[in-house]
Parts: sequence; C-alpha cells; structure tokens
Amino acid sequence: MAVVAIYSVKGGVGKTTLAVDFAWRCASFGMMPTLIWDLDPQGGSGFLLDVPPPRRTRAVGVFQREGRPRELIQPTKYANLSILPADESLRDLPVQFARIGSRRKLATLAGFLRNDFRRIVLDCPPMMNEVSEQVIEAADVMLLPLPPSPLSRRAFEQVRDEMARHRRHPPILPVLSMYDARRRLHREARETFAAGWPVIPASSWVEQAAQRRAPIATFANWSEASRGLGRVWSAVEMKLYELDLR
Repeated sequence: MAVVAIYSVKGGVGKTTLAVDFAWRCASFGMMPTLIWDLDPQGGSGFLLDVPPPRRTRAVGVFQREGRPRELIQPTKYANLSILPADESLRDLPVQFARIGSRRKLATLAGFLRNDFRRIVLDCPPMMNEVSEQVIEAADVMLLPLPPSPLSRRAFEQVRDEMARHRRHPPILPVLSMYDARRRLHREARETFAAGWPVIPASSWVEQAAQRRAPIATFANWSEASRGLGRVWSAVEMKLYELDLR
C-alpha cells in the first residue's frame, strides 16, 4: 500500500481536481483498489465524484480513540474507487489532533486499511498546522500543485522548510498547475524555478470536471489537460516503484 497526499498551503490551485483525477487513474488505469480520503471540510472530492454528502457530520470521529474509518467509507460509481468523504466536522480536526498529541494518528489509521487498498489518496486542506503535520507523517509521496507565480515559489519554499523540520518526510513532487503558455510570467516560471516539473495546462476541460462532476479522463481523455494529469500519475507511480511501494 502507498499513501499519496495532494497538498497545498493555498487554495484555488487545482488540488482537489488533481486528487480526484489521480485516484481515478489509480483505480481505472492502474486497476488498483483505491481510496480517496477527503480531509478538507469543503468536501470537494465527494462533490467531483458525484457522491451524495454524508447524512451525519461525523468525519472527525474517525480520529477519536475508537474511530473506525471503514464504517464511513463509501463506494463511488467507478470500479476500484472508494471514498472516505469529508463533512463540516473536519473544521475541528486541527483541535482534535492537538488534543491527541501524536503526530502519527493519520498514519496509524491508514495502516489499518492496508489490506483493503493499494493506494490511499489524501485530499488535504490548504493550511499548515496540525493536519499538515499528520499528513507529512502518513504520506509516502506528497504532490504539491502550484500555479506559475512568485507567490507559488514562496509557497514551495515554505513547504520544503516545513519538511526539513521532520526527521522522516516523504519526497515532494511539485506540479505546475494552471499553466498558460501565452503568458510571459508563466513561461518564465517554467524556465526557472519550475523547470522539469510536470505541467497541467489551464483548460476549460479542467473547469468542466466540476460542472460534470467527473474526472477529466472520463469525458476528455484526448485533451492536453488530461495528458498532463496522466503524466503526473505516471511520475508518481515511477517514484513509488523506486521506493518499492508498488
């Protein structure tokens, strides 16, 4: 089993779209039992996968002493893909983790699901606090989507500095998201600090993922956006192979 976190310190960078697409590719192209675990109170992953919102707000209860994550897992309409959906109770997750005092609660719970799934994809909230501490401890690889801007470079450096505080931390795979080759600043970013990063172009097809409530590859697999997302998935799978996490 491998845990892949989709993380960003800022919102509006395509994080949830990337998380859903990546999980779908693991399940559909990789034919691996996959769980997308939504840790963001906004519940974007469930929305994009057209999963009805939970009737009860109890997602934060998974992290209490007797939490049972299997009880909240739901199937999606896609083979091999399940979701542990978010709800508004996750607004209290930083407080819950601070109360627990252990950095490895999320890692422990993911370990309980080791026999059920080959891939667990964490859709993380855009913040740096007790939740990100837990994610760093639980993840085997961390995907970091960043749009091409000076602020994104600063955000990347902040995450890298945060990682350096941990004795053990996952490899970071930054992704240049929302890229528009017509814009000079975007081209400069790709040629400088983001050189060599996988690229996801800005595209109306990405926007339609939310409108259609479906992964891009299910309706526009031929698009450059889908090809870019496919390259991200391939890069992560190659890294997991190098780490002997197949």
